[in-house]
Amino acid sequence: MSCAGLVPVMALAERAGLSELISSKVAITTTRVASAAVNPAGKLTSIIAGMVAGADSIDDLDVIRSGGMPRLFGGVYACSTLGLFLREFTHGHTRQLASVARAHLVNLVERSGLLPGIDEQAFIDIDSLLRPVYGHTKQGASFGHTKIAGRQVLRKGLSPLATTISTADGAPVVAGIRLRAGRAGSGKGAASMVREAIGTARAAGASGQILVRGDSAYGNSAMVGACVQAGVRFSVGLTKNRAVHRAIATITDDAWTPVHYPGAVLDPDTGELISVAEVAFTAFASTAHPVTARLVVRRVRDRARLAELFPVWRYHPFLTNSSEKTADADITHRRHAIIETVFADLIDGPLAHLPSGRFAANSAWALCAAITHNLLRAAGTLTSSRHALARGATLRRQIVTVPARLTRPQRRRVLHLPAHWPWAEQWTALWHNVFGPATGPPIAA
Repeated sequence: MSCAGLVPVMALAERAGLSELISSKVAITTTRVASAAVNPAGKLTSIIAGMVAGADSIDDLDVIRSGGMPRLFGGVYACSTLGLFLREFTHGHTRQLASVARAHLVNLVERSGLLPGIDEQAFIDIDSLLRPVYGHTKQGASFGHTKIAGRQVLRKGLSPLATTISTADGAPVVAGIRLRAGRAGSGKGAASMVREAIGTARAAGASGQILVRGDSAYGNSAMVGACVQAGVRFSVGLTKNRAVHRAIATITDDAWTPVHYPGAVLDPDTGELISVAEVAFTAFASTAHPVTARLVVRRVRDRARLAELFPVWRYHPFLTNSSEKTADADITHRRHAIIETVFADLIDGPLAHLPSGRFAANSAWALCAAITHNLLRAAGTLTSSRHALARGATLRRQIVTVPARLTRPQRRRVLHLPAHWPWAEQWTALWHNVFGPATGPPIAA
């Protein structure tokens, strides 16, 4: 078998109650094919196991049936059966699966030490991406704006909206993901997604401060209002309108403070560091719920204007109610880009494709991808400090796709692993942490 690491990883998923959560929350009663919705726990677990092993399409899920895998795992389904099962999903069923993903994340945090320091401070980030699709039969596919090589282009696809939870010492995990049409605005549904993420973070042990971060697409009244109602802090970008421009114009020249970013270099034009300043600002004044907070502005020399008579600056404002100093608040806000590492992992893994023609099936696929990401992150936490921050592809290569020979002496299953596997010590640590020292690691060949 080529994926011996599936044994401790899927055992961790079961110890976090994956099958029990699916059985209690996901119920498909009306089906097009009578047998399609039978045993949703086994079928969803098979999909997640295939994604852990590197599957990024429905056909690739057959990896869990290759070699000696059926002898090691029970209830393994064919990829055609799993595809038929996904097509039975509706919007209501995806909401049930989203509840499973949130509850499973909470259980993983409790059982693996995921998100260290969450009781002191947690960061919730929200962003969207556009996944390209092809063909004329993809439900919900439409043209939306995306950025390629720094340029805005129109591209046909579907747009997942995701929220992540991270800590100062812990890598981000997916709190929720929701599939939308490609033409959907970036901020559509953001307020409800943030409310769910805040609830998940608190259930996972975030008893301290929570900071919600987002770019200018999420600097709206609904989003900020959701944060205020939940009693958490926010740091969101603002679109530059007339009111924002007037507030920026009130900042005096001596109010700008240099920011020492990690690895910062001097601006070659001015010989200075990037600087920031802040001013009190009332946002959403024309709505029923205006918010007064700190408007922190970062200014950057406009390099496009080389023949300028006087310095020309570009301003990047964001609204926050945090208590950090101006420069520290700017550094914290810019770390919102950590969500891009999650997107990179998902695109390099299960979200490389949205494989079905049905919108609800693709929504379920995206939720399974989120569960897989969190499961791999928890497994990496139990493996070593380096693997706790490793990319998903690294975790698959080093602890999941481990070749092994399966034998049954005295009717006991024994995995014979490679004698000189470079990460044998870390793999053994994962085995011990999942099963306990009484079980013992597999015997090395």
